[in-house]
Amino acid sequence: MEKAGLLNIVRGGNTVFTFKDILLASGKTNPSLLRRRISYYVKNRELYPIRRGVYAKDKNYDRLELANKIFTPAYISFETVLAKEGVIFQHYDQVFVASYLTREISCDGGAYAFRRLKDSVLTNSLGVEIKVHYSIASKERAFLDTLYLNTNYHFDNLSSIDWNKCVEILPIYANKALAKRLDSYFKLV
Repeated sequence: MEKAGLLNIVRGGNTVFTFKDILLASGKTNPSLLRRRISYYVKNRELYPIRRGVYAKDKNYDRLELANKIFTPAYISFETVLAKEGVIFQHYDQVFVASYLTREISCDGGAYAFRRLKDSVLTNSLGVEIKVHYSIASKERAFLDTLYLNTNYHFDNLSSIDWNKCVEILPIYANKALAKRLDSYFKLV
């Protein structure tokens, strides 16, 4: 990877890059040579290492973008979206992510909680907004994701939930118990 190749990657809109992103953008076919080049750029502080195989332009990277890059496919959901939308009032320092596995990871001072969803739900884009650099669930999708994994969850403010959107998204889960839980929450409102 030449200096110009790295500059093209860094000048792009992304703030976080994986080794795979850099490999594809550089067009190189020798991964071991690329690893040495990346190591050189890290030593010269032209790349900031966040975690093995994940780099940023500098320390001012987007945590939500990083959360999407650690494990893919993934999207921001659960308490992160619900707190942002005012459905729950608790503050969490962790970023909650729907993924193909369950893990809790700390890296570069941030905490990330990955929760496993079955593949048919995870890869379905209904109710998932594709932002420029990451994917994030709508509040209805995050609400349903949370109900899907938690049988008895306390929500502080359900008045902003669009129940029609919930009913539209519900079939992707193929879960009758979830439909009953959704109905019981709807009756509370």
